[in-house]
Amino acid sequence: MSGLDLLDYASVLVFALTGALVASRAQLDLVGFAFIACLTAVGGGTVRDLLLDRNPVFWVGQPSYVLMACSAAVLVFFTAHLVESRYNWLVWLDSFALSIAVAAGTGVALSLDQSGTIVVLMGVTTGCFGGLMRDVVCNEVPLVLKQGELYVSCALAGSVAAVIANRMGFEELTVLAACALICWALRAGSLLFGWRLPVYKSRPPRSRP
Repeated sequence: MSGLDLLDYASVLVFALTGALVASRAQLDLVGFAFIACLTAVGGGTVRDLLLDRNPVFWVGQPSYVLMACSAAVLVFFTAHLVESRYNWLVWLDSFALSIAVAAGTGVALSLDQSGTIVVLMGVTTGCFGGLMRDVVCNEVPLVLKQGELYVSCALAGSVAAVIANRMGFEELTVLAACALICWALRAGSLLFGWRLPVYKSRPPRSRP
């Protein structure tokens, strides 16, 4: 099993847990838990593989990804009631899943010798699309679009750092570790210290003299 496979497994597992937590907040049944967990877990990687024309898509070639996501859903279904604040668990698990998935998507694109622009876009896509699908389907405000919070920008920064490190000749492990750490540090800073991007504020048009 390659390092990229391990990253995909890790991101699938943690994203599946976040999907199941969102399903618990929506009070879905066990099938609903499994569906949302799988959608969240493989959504970003599926879009990535389709765009990169990887055949087969990663979870089609290795169905164990889906089985692991379903197992995570079952675990959360029977234990979510023990968690005091499911939302806090959700946002922190999501921050870890984001950073791992961005590194996975970036690594896949690098392994296919894609251009720097495509590498960055695949990192962002892999990290963000699963959570976006999860929140939209469950009628939650997507974490991706929370007002001013660092999210997509974290994925972007991590992927850009990976491209730079790769161009500088660092080994794959160093490149992907830098990607994940930078992405997570920015996301954690947004959650802990309120780091924000400026948001648009409408102003009334100036009256003409």
